[in-house]
Amino acid sequence: MVVIQLGLLLSSVLVTQAQHGTSSPASSTTATSTTSPDVTLTPSSGNVPLFPFEKQQWSQASLDKLRGPQRRLFAFDKTKVTHDSHKKNPPASAHDPHGDVEARCKVYPGDPAWPSLGEWELLNRTLDGALIKGVPVANVCYFNGTARHDENACAKLAANWTSSYAHLDDPIEMFSPVYQGLTCQPPSWYNSGGCTQGGYPTYTVNVSTTAQLQVAVNFARNQGLRFVIKNTGHDFSGKSGGAGSLSVWVHNLKDIAYFPSYNDTTTDYDGPAFKAGAGVQVYEIYAAARDHGLVTVGGEGQTVGAMGGYVQGGGHSPLSSLLGMAADQVLNYEVVTADGRFVTANAKENSDLFWALRGGGGSTFGVVTSAVIKAHPDMRVTSTTFSFGTNSVSHEAFWAGVRAYLNYFPTNVAHGTYSYFFILPSSNDLTFLMQPFFAPNMSKSDTEKLLAPWMNDLSKLGIDIQPEYKEYSTFWDAWNASFPLEAIEKTHVASASRLWPRTNWDNETILNTTFDAIRSSAEAGLTTIAFNQAPTWAAGGKQDTAVNPAWRETLCHMISSVNWPIYASAEEQMDIRHNFTFNHMQRWRDASPGAGSYLSESDRLEPNFQWAFYGSYYPKLLELKRKFDPKNVFWAATAVGSEFFQVESVDGLPNENGPLCKKANPNLYVAEGPDWVPSEW
Repeated sequence: MVVIQLGLLLSSVLVTQAQHGTSSPASSTTATSTTSPDVTLTPSSGNVPLFPFEKQQWSQASLDKLRGPQRRLFAFDKTKVTHDSHKKNPPASAHDPHGDVEARCKVYPGDPAWPSLGEWELLNRTLDGALIKGVPVANVCYFNGTARHDENACAKLAANWTSSYAHLDDPIEMFSPVYQGLTCQPPSWYNSGGCTQGGYPTYTVNVSTTAQLQVAVNFARNQGLRFVIKNTGHDFSGKSGGAGSLSVWVHNLKDIAYFPSYNDTTTDYDGPAFKAGAGVQVYEIYAAARDHGLVTVGGEGQTVGAMGGYVQGGGHSPLSSLLGMAADQVLNYEVVTADGRFVTANAKENSDLFWALRGGGGSTFGVVTSAVIKAHPDMRVTSTTFSFGTNSVSHEAFWAGVRAYLNYFPTNVAHGTYSYFFILPSSNDLTFLMQPFFAPNMSKSDTEKLLAPWMNDLSKLGIDIQPEYKEYSTFWDAWNASFPLEAIEKTHVASASRLWPRTNWDNETILNTTFDAIRSSAEAGLTTIAFNQAPTWAAGGKQDTAVNPAWRETLCHMISSVNWPIYASAEEQMDIRHNFTFNHMQRWRDASPGAGSYLSESDRLEPNFQWAFYGSYYPKLLELKRKFDPKNVFWAATAVGSEFFQVESVDGLPNENGPLCKKANPNLYVAEGPDWVPSEW
């Protein structure tokens, strides 16, 4: 590992530097590369040193080295979104690059305006050979006009298909294949009868410099193309996909710098911090913090991109009851905006962009290249696992045990805990699985005392369990041992979520209504995954962020999921999904009026998603969307402003397999209340 001292006004150490410009994955092909125009090596304009890859920027001087027709492809937008006082475009504007008349859809393969092969080759040269023609990895399983497919490669792929790494290390694969359109899966998982591009991007940039991001944004905007961002592909709604799109893959931006004492003038925070590139994953930032006797607020899933849609969408964590949301920890962003320019966003510079990026969602306001986040002292953790089920007790005893657990939610989070539990239906049986009850800053004996009242309740019900308590001296050891590697979603599943508010624990009547709603879903055969946590405004340091205000009053983030027959018709799928969204999940909404849902673990069909995912902040976020992205360069399902467009999928299902077009009659934001914004504001 190379260790480089970064001086300037902040003392930091570069602890990790990725190998940028790595070769394309075997599943992809790269166009021929020639020398690109020089890029400008720009030092930091602020107090936070730029990473080496961030210093390589596309500039006006770079553009001036190109000739007339070429300049048009890569020119910056005339409007400087962070500086100009410009007229904000109406939200439903699909930019037409070749005339004054607005296009109904983003330019799509086969359209007359689709870039020529020569223009794609020019883009690749300008990107210094970083352009990838994405090929689905499962193409080895199908003939597709070739003499033979590769049976051995297909078998190996199928054996590892559910592994996170089989998808996040590929430039186009995604964790929710149902939203790709299921056009190229291993036949043993889903036999599509052939392999087509479907909802995968057409071209992808393997990003290793800021200049490449800027060039890609400019090219997509100037050509009227759909633009997509992929980090790892973790998302319940398939946001890293997009048929006919140009995608940027930021997964390889892995630099990490440590600041023993972060004392930047843009914040009153004075303590340890890390700066991390957009591609840094949870396990990587956790390991860097561990090596300095620290912890950071990140996800429970090890392969999640820590600085991408996770933190930009809020980001809950095993430490949330103690330290708040991941977005509360951000001190600084470096961002490529929709006009192609590279800017800094923090509490003093571009503060409105900074606010939006801390909880207002990814793929919306810009492409983040790096973030600076707070770090905290390491701590011991006790992790506890156990289970019980109807294979050994009656259904009524089982549900009485679950109902008793709900009584202790407020007490548990008051002690800073984070419990990750499941209610799993199987045939006629039900299983409750705690995996784990995660207790930061608590010893084994402290945790046993905290859980003792519920354990006594279970014992009285005849539920005999043997909890396994393990105390760890560091957060890393506890986290690494407690949370399994997450698998990708199945081809025939959809999920939704709810943030159960603290007010649902005000009295027995409303708590029983809450419990009945949860029980009804499980007894209907729906899987439940839940997190008893409380990332309050106070726990997060009373930060002014765009995190859904409902998070600040929640005691439980709960997910439900539904399955359908693997080869169900489009009509059958939509019948099942509509019943799930508007019947089962409506009961959850009715039991928690005005509450919300977690943006990153949610239902693509969520009604009034604007309130559910963003709460009362949505009107402000929509105004900022119009300001920072007046030509709608960025779009993702359920993102701010997404209601004005829709993917016209080839199969009529809600997925990424089709052109992105303006929506004639968008469903607009409706305030549901109550307003969960802290009263101190």
